[in-house]
Amino acid sequence: MSFAKTLNQQVANEFAAQQQYVAIAVHYDSETLPQLAAFFYRQAVEERNHAMMITQYLLDAGHPIEVPGVEAPKSGFPDTVAPVRLALEQEKRVSDQIANLARLAREEGDYQGEQFLQWFIKEQVEEVSSISALLKIVERAKDNPLLAEEYLARERVGGEGIDPTAPAAAGGAL
Repeated sequence: MSFAKTLNQQVANEFAAQQQYVAIAVHYDSETLPQLAAFFYRQAVEERNHAMMITQYLLDAGHPIEVPGVEAPKSGFPDTVAPVRLALEQEKRVSDQIANLARLAREEGDYQGEQFLQWFIKEQVEEVSSISALLKIVERAKDNPLLAEEYLARERVGGEGIDPTAPAAAGGAL
């Protein structure tokens, strides 16, 4: 599959990640764990913005754009740990997808596309690291999720703000 087609598929992957994070946030909200819910609501917005950054790049590069549909996310979780474990699996999968896109861009000689993906490569390292750390916290706090809540409130994990080096997003970053 071509770089442009695979990049369009990545838009779907990012929107699917957004939906999964909303489902995780709603789960934590329903369990009255507001810090975990807020963390994943922020993650959902971030994934939406990633989809829109890719959309803007496709527009700027003159590639055709296919606005994708996505499958329904997993919404039932047996405990406090399972959603974070799912999030880590998702971030690792996205890292592989981004690496594949960079490989395709290089193989096709699309140096602008390859350069565009450099920010996403850096972002995925940060995402995997952040979710890995959160997984360790919720695993240790599985018998008392309020300890994970306290950790998130104290450390302000996931609230770093807007990255000025991030690519522009279609419609602006909201």
